[in-house]
Amino acid sequence: MINHKLVLPEHLNHYGYLFGGYLLRWVDEYAYITANLDFPGHRFVTIGLDNVVFRKSIQQGSVLKFDINLTRRGKTSATYNVHVFSDSIETSKEELAFDTNISFVNIDEQGEKQPIRVKK
Repeated sequence: MINHKLVLPEHLNHYGYLFGGYLLRWVDEYAYITANLDFPGHRFVTIGLDNVVFRKSIQQGSVLKFDINLTRRGKTSATYNVHVFSDSIETSKEELAFDTNISFVNIDEQGEKQPIRVKK
């Protein structure tokens, strides 16, 4: 699934670059949406991200592209690979800024793991 986000002044630190926490928030949010679209009717919570390494600084006005793909489905969990590309509006040059794997587990109302039901 592909999503986009415009980096605005309120997302920047005092040096003029994107706060990493905003990027992690968007990765979590967009991957969560993807998981719920892939497996409707489930109650997913984030259980982990692999290797949080910011590869490129991101400035105001950049358009971020989030490319999210399912890489593994277990009995109770699903893992997605997320690539985040930064695209300059002025130059249209797209560069990989961040990538990670994010995992979700399906839980019931009491917080206990539940099997992921496969769509028929």
